Amino acid sequence: MSRFQHNRIKPAQVVILGFLIQILVGACLLTLPVSTQSGEGASFLDALFTATSATCVTGLVVQDTAQFWSPFGQGVILLLIQIGGMGVVTMAVAISIFSGRKIGLRERWVMQESISAPQVGGIVRMTGFILKTALAIEAIGALVLALRFCPEFGLGKGIWYGIFHAVSAFCNAGFDLMGDKAAFSSLTDYTGDPVINAAVCLLIVLGGLGFLVWQDVAAHRWHVNRYRLQSKLVLSTTALLLVGGGLFYGLYEFAQPQWADLSGQERGLAALFQSVSPRTAGFNTVDLTLLSAPTLLVTILLMLAGGSPGSTAGGFKTTTLAVLFLAVLGVFRRQSGASAFGRRLPEVVIRNACALFVLYLTLFLTGGLLLCCVEGIPLMSALFEAASAIGTVGLTLGVTTELSSFGQLILIFLMYFGRVGGLTMIYAMTARPGGPASQYPQEQVTVG
Repeated sequence: MSRFQHNRIKPAQVVILGFLIQILVGACLLTLPVSTQSGEGASFLDALFTATSATCVTGLVVQDTAQFWSPFGQGVILLLIQIGGMGVVTMAVAISIFSGRKIGLRERWVMQESISAPQVGGIVRMTGFILKTALAIEAIGALVLALRFCPEFGLGKGIWYGIFHAVSAFCNAGFDLMGDKAAFSSLTDYTGDPVINAAVCLLIVLGGLGFLVWQDVAAHRWHVNRYRLQSKLVLSTTALLLVGGGLFYGLYEFAQPQWADLSGQERGLAALFQSVSPRTAGFNTVDLTLLSAPTLLVTILLMLAGGSPGSTAGGFKTTTLAVLFLAVLGVFRRQSGASAFGRRLPEVVIRNACALFVLYLTLFLTGGLLLCCVEGIPLMSALFEAASAIGTVGLTLGVTTELSSFGQLILIFLMYFGRVGGLTMIYAMTARPGGPASQYPQEQVTVG
């Protein structure tokens, strides 16, 4: 074992510090007079909130992106989204590659930790694959969206809108420039537009699958049996969440009387879009304040689940959800462990999944209760906001702009934690693996 692998706190600190520096630099740029439409600059808290939301690819905003920020400010936000979505370490290594500088073992190991790669070997080649694939997907998405936006907004603005929304969708950020029509309207003017819905949904899903899944698909194509276990779990869990969410929205929510004005096509597209977007994307094509209470709860659960490891998405990840389900299934079957697709899961993976679930659930509930008590907003709205922040989603019931400075700081912390990741935080706060607990004698405890 190398001296770098012996101490896991160092790469965790690099990732945490990298995101923190990016947020602070972005906040400083957004306070400049040139960053706002008024030319007066933004307050530091508004700039900090926006920079955190963009870096953590969340999408929660206290100022409408189109109405408040100038083209320069929007450009800063887009750059923060791109770097934050791809990962600070990934972008740093990419710059080193393009500049011709040799990538050392330390950088390779930090890169491995940041994108959840299984091994250090081939990490530089994989970084090149990630960047090329991501830019190609974003370029295609921007072209499709621009073809739709140019007739409506003009050539220059249509191209800019296509680029901005393609990057925002692929990075699961949820920032939009539709405030020119109505502040904080997101994509509600395109509820029944098949091109916008299909393009944005596809970009969100591709960005949320994870870089390792891309690599498996590129290497093995349709030979799914050759995929890594992680890729199989990601694809199966993602499919179940999308199909289950779409059926719930379509058969229950959009059958409610408040959606009677929507046509059949609009209801179908809205159900599909709303099942995709809570998976950390943050766009919406309908007024979320009209959603029924059961649907709000389902949306919260989808937001907490999030995307997949090593992706542009947040949340406690689809693999965590899959591992927890498999562990529970193993208990029901009276098995000694958990297994899937003919492979047994290591015990450490199950322990990590349990730790992450409890950590995210604790922070989610604590954040929601604090928002409810301090801000005086309804509990469901507070929990929705907290889930949106820690899941780096960006959906809101309209309370973000009404929060006090303390409420904004709560969301800033939740967004930061949700993007950096639970395990990264745990590794950064622990001195080294192991400890005195491993020396204690075992004793049986009855549970349940």
